[in-house]
Amino acid sequence: MALMRIATFSIVAHDPESEEWGVAVASKFLAAASVVPWARAKVGAIATQALANIGYGPDGLEQLSEGRSAQDVIAALTAADDDAENRQVGIVDSKGRAATFTGTSCFEWAGGIAGDGYCVQGNILTGPEVVEAMKEAFVSTPGDLADRMLEALIAGDRAGGDSRGRQSAGILVAKEGGSYGGFTDKALDLRVDDHPDPVPELHRLRGLHRLYLEKPSPDDLVDLTDELILEIKEGLAGLGFLEGDENGFGEATQKALQGFMGIENLEMRWADDEKVDRHVLRFLRDKAAGVGS
Repeated sequence: MALMRIATFSIVAHDPESEEWGVAVASKFLAAASVVPWARAKVGAIATQALANIGYGPDGLEQLSEGRSAQDVIAALTAADDDAENRQVGIVDSKGRAATFTGTSCFEWAGGIAGDGYCVQGNILTGPEVVEAMKEAFVSTPGDLADRMLEALIAGDRAGGDSRGRQSAGILVAKEGGSYGGFTDKALDLRVDDHPDPVPELHRLRGLHRLYLEKPSPDDLVDLTDELILEIKEGLAGLGFLEGDENGFGEATQKALQGFMGIENLEMRWADDEKVDRHVLRFLRDKAAGVGS
């Protein structure tokens, strides 16, 4: 079994409305997100850290898939582990029940907090204020699960985080059919493996993921007025996607806009023949302005 001491702070959480489970983590450790987070849609999520027993991830998910509670799974994993007092683990199960465990031999400061649908934990931290700040940020932040976990990570980082410094961060969210194209449950999997300020960098990547890989929200869509249609046509023509002219937002213009969006990896943001995504519109304006400059 692989062993590595991962001093880190993490949050494991569940959103019952969106049916998402996830983990967000940061550490003074190379590529911590390649080891710490584990999640499976409709099953649960796990963070394994400190002198990490990586087997806690797949073994724990398998036990959760049998309907066992987070607390029962932690008890089973640690009871079967001779080095349990060197481990730290947080689990949220399929029903949102959360539990966290910190072995007595984990390096100070080490500890965790569990609440309704979440647990936060960390070791070799600057102090208990790190997990307290994470908890407060998570429970008070509106939005989707990923945004709330990221706010918790930012709060923990600002409160002091890993006492040794900063190096990596990551976030994993599982949702049934949540991946690109809906083929797997990996709705979000972003990692900053080696960076002087990884948590803000992870936040930046989250913004790019939303732009390129998520469908637009109703607030992102604007009505296709005659003025906007003309602007879109001119932009597409200037970029070589549209030739000739047609009345309104017809088939040729729609096909040209879809082609532009596909080339720019924005195909997830297609709306319909009455609205356009404001981010796509801004992207088109910037591209067209670049050609004309």
